[in-house]
Amino acid sequence: MEKQYIIDTLESRETRSAWSRGVNNYAIDLVDGLDDCANLTKEKLLNGARSWTEYSFGGCALIYDADIAEALCTPSELKAKRGGDLQPNTDETWLDVQARALFQASILILKIAKKVDARG
Repeated sequence: MEKQYIIDTLESRETRSAWSRGVNNYAIDLVDGLDDCANLTKEKLLNGARSWTEYSFGGCALIYDADIAEALCTPSELKAKRGGDLQPNTDETWLDVQARALFQASILILKIAKKVDARG
């Protein structure tokens, strides 16, 4: 019940930007991959990884730059980055950007789970 409630809540969220939609989709994927959402923690979401960077670079999420770019960019950003062929910025790789999105997705999930726990 809790797992489905979290997914339903995420699916009903209004997202206005490509980044927000991407973060929301990562959140749905993270929750969907769990067997049990009882007592949800960051560690449970990380599924054995020590950080979201390790999770991203370890192949636990998308692995191709083009797929990550498509998941998080607007059509114009995607065109400017040649579908992920160019790095997102001078300080990050696409896997770094994905780790940042996963981190934000985890915060979103944990906020929803806290509300579920509070209502009993």
